[in-house]
Amino acid sequence: MSAAAAHAGLWRMGSGSSICASSCKVCADHCGGINWLSLSPDGRHLLTASEDCTARVWRTVDNQCCGVLQGHESYITFCYLENEAAFTCSADHTARKWDLTTGQCLAVYRGHTSIVNRILVAREYLFSGSYDRTARCWSIETDMPIQEFRGHRNCILALAHFSLQDVFNECEPEEQQDREFLVTGSTDCTVKVWDVSSGCCYRTLRGHSGAILCLVLDVPSKELFSGSMDYTIRRWNVVTGDQLKVFRGHQGSIICLEVVSQHLYSGSADRSVKRWITETGDCVQTYKTHKHNVSTLKYHAGFLFTGSGDACVRAFHTKSGILQRIFCGHTFIINCIQIHNELLYTASHDGTLRIWDIQDICKQKNSHRKDKSVQSKNSQKGSLSRLFHNKVGCSEQVSREQETVELT
Repeated sequence: MSAAAAHAGLWRMGSGSSICASSCKVCADHCGGINWLSLSPDGRHLLTASEDCTARVWRTVDNQCCGVLQGHESYITFCYLENEAAFTCSADHTARKWDLTTGQCLAVYRGHTSIVNRILVAREYLFSGSYDRTARCWSIETDMPIQEFRGHRNCILALAHFSLQDVFNECEPEEQQDREFLVTGSTDCTVKVWDVSSGCCYRTLRGHSGAILCLVLDVPSKELFSGSMDYTIRRWNVVTGDQLKVFRGHQGSIICLEVVSQHLYSGSADRSVKRWITETGDCVQTYKTHKHNVSTLKYHAGFLFTGSGDACVRAFHTKSGILQRIFCGHTFIINCIQIHNELLYTASHDGTLRIWDIQDICKQKNSHRKDKSVQSKNSQKGSLSRLFHNKVGCSEQVSREQETVELT
């Protein structure tokens, strides 16, 4: 389960919960909960990371498992997938690199002394954050350690990366543009920006009064958004470190964030998702009906897909806020969502990967566009699991529900 979700609470399906009718595939190869799901850049493969100490590779063309990555000595907390290589991290204090074709472990990254919560692959670097209060950096090419980042007073749950050439214009000196920076969010309530080459803390962003659970960078705007257990989101200038805005309105911890154009989407332990204007901090939409914490979210084609501790996935029309669909079938918290070729992939702590056809939802978006085009022409007028044990259910009624079908 994701570290942010773990700090927010653990949920279980109650015996009285209803199962919705559906047409989805269920991949139940894992014998433990799935903590993360990653999609390769070329869209050909998926990678699931599990409590059963294995990661599994899936082909998106037929949704079949085509490889099992074995070697970790404890549960896998997070994974990242490239076109030809896979990366995983684990409670066994290590991260690993795998050959996607053969399943062979190519490298074991050692050095952490506690659970590795998160990894991030950027350019030629592999970054990791751990409960041991440190972050580390390795060379992907040589697999050698490059840097250790010490300074946080508690565990690191979130990572982000940028280079000066991402945020500065071309007029800046070339030697400055090549500088790389790691951003870490910690349960010590701070965000730190580190110079990768020196390992020194470049800047500490203070203001939150609770643990930092998630980070997201908006590189074109040179801005960083941080979500915290203090119920707020904060917007920072990633270059100067200035705090630009505090987003208030949630009544629970901020578990997940996504920036789309000029809008920020936030999922919270208060069972809602909010859409904000990034520049002003104004909340323009609240998406409700979740029965428990919102653990993950994904924007796609004008719709917002959310996963919750109530074991359901929901699809909302982003502008109207109208609930379009509830996907029922999982029996535990939804830890991750991916979307590819109009298929929705959901990974849950119940140990299953489920695949849902969302073509009809995408067609609704296209239909709305056509309707608007016709109207415009006629009128000529011009988007934490082990702390609590709550029972959940999926009894809401919607016009079109989904059911699940086991693969045989």
